[in-house]
Amino acid sequence: MNFDWAAGYPSQRSPVFGHRVVATSHPLAAQAGLQMMLRGGNAVDAAIATAACMTLVEPCSNGLGSDAFALIWAGGQLHGLNASGPAPAGWTPEHFRVHANMPQRGWDAVTVPGAVAGWAALHQRFGSLPFADLLQPAIEIAEQGYAVPVGVADKWARAAQVPELAGGGGFAEAFLPHGRAPRVGERFAFPAAARSLRLIAETRGEAFYRGEIAAALERFARAGGGQLRAADLAAYQPEWVAPIATDFQGHRVHEIPPNGQGIAALMALGMARHLDLGRYPVDDWRTQHLLIEAMKLAFADVYRYVAEPAAMPFGSAALLDADYLRHRAALIDPARAQNFGAGNPVRGGTIYLTTADAQGMQVSFIQSNYMGFGSGLVLPGYGVSLQNRGACFTLERGHANEVGPGKRPFHTIIPGFLTKDGAAQMGFGVMGGNMQPQGHLQTLVRILVYGQNPQAACDAPRWRFNQGLHLNAEPHWPAATLQGLQDAGHQIGDIHDSYQDFGAGQFIWRMDGPEGGPSGDPAVTGYVAASDPRRDGAAVAF
Repeated sequence: MNFDWAAGYPSQRSPVFGHRVVATSHPLAAQAGLQMMLRGGNAVDAAIATAACMTLVEPCSNGLGSDAFALIWAGGQLHGLNASGPAPAGWTPEHFRVHANMPQRGWDAVTVPGAVAGWAALHQRFGSLPFADLLQPAIEIAEQGYAVPVGVADKWARAAQVPELAGGGGFAEAFLPHGRAPRVGERFAFPAAARSLRLIAETRGEAFYRGEIAAALERFARAGGGQLRAADLAAYQPEWVAPIATDFQGHRVHEIPPNGQGIAALMALGMARHLDLGRYPVDDWRTQHLLIEAMKLAFADVYRYVAEPAAMPFGSAALLDADYLRHRAALIDPARAQNFGAGNPVRGGTIYLTTADAQGMQVSFIQSNYMGFGSGLVLPGYGVSLQNRGACFTLERGHANEVGPGKRPFHTIIPGFLTKDGAAQMGFGVMGGNMQPQGHLQTLVRILVYGQNPQAACDAPRWRFNQGLHLNAEPHWPAATLQGLQDAGHQIGDIHDSYQDFGAGQFIWRMDGPEGGPSGDPAVTGYVAASDPRRDGAAVAF
């Protein structure tokens, strides 16, 4: 049967309930995480197993050469992990003088990959099962293969048409079997990645940073004119960080601090506190207009000031200052779209997963190559697909995010977490470039202001701000909403990109009650989870 794989209807998925839950954008990866909890593992064990599988089943978004961030609720508090890597030591300004702009692909876009080190750091601090056991499902998938699903096949096929990816860096050899992207339902195996996964499992990641894989990466870089060296890999360690946060609708919203863009979501929510949300229905153009303008104001500051913390002209607290955000919100015209510049605060290609266990531990985890398949470089014989996060640097002299050796670039991937009265409430994320803080803003407003359940907030239509007055909007918005936005001056266009769209979210909301859960903890009765219909994923539970 030759099925039509494009159903053509907006999805309305049902929420998933359970005491142990995993939600991500591929069912096989979600099931791998759940399998770890069935064996007695915790939410961190589940997150690592899921993340490892995602490098294989959604290679158009992430790989073994990705970066990662995580927020973990454990022991009654929230912990943050920044597993994004720095620029190689050889990335001096002189090295980039031959470029007019920061390269988007190839070796001059590859920073030190941090994801594998992030898995090891998470396991060392919070894991309970043996590290090697957590990678076994991914090894089996890499060796035996899997049937490529609809969403992944579409993005894979689009990436195959990008000329920069097919330029001899190993992308075509690794990801275009038979000279093309796999079709829906075709089996894809990746034995080279299985080799790396086994080495990573046996050495708790040491082979990647101080062993066989590190040495192979240096040889690969030297052969291609890249600056990445084994010494850069050996020097790398993820950083445990204190999350940043803002209050919104009786809850506290937490993000990883810069060099990530999570602060943009917090700034927009901080402005939204002053916009009298709730006056109009959630899908009314006037509600969405206010949110769009708040997001634009946040981005104007973030793109000007946010970078590696040591390079920023001031700390995150200045951008999150309540008086400053009130002042910025006052610039919003409730009837007209505007093109905002940065303020002056001194005066005042990605996968996401979330897990939760019966003991109350929750993990919000995000992992990404950037721009789909990343740099287009895949380590021969090892299946390590390298990210291109260096593309997020700028060559502008004096800018906070100017490229420099050992410096981390501005980062787009952001896990989110919600607490209430000092207790865990929800791990959440919406993947997709600069759509991520926009997705955080839109879905949290739907849940916290308008009372939509997490799955409904996932299913609902979204907009995506680009620049100036330009934005994109999904077609299943009410016609009156789209017309109202256009009448207010928003310029709504189509998306023409091989990977970017309106993001894809995963949510796990903790439900509390007096009867208690299977752990005997009276504070945990279970969770309700959601998985975005814009990807192939699933929320799974028991």
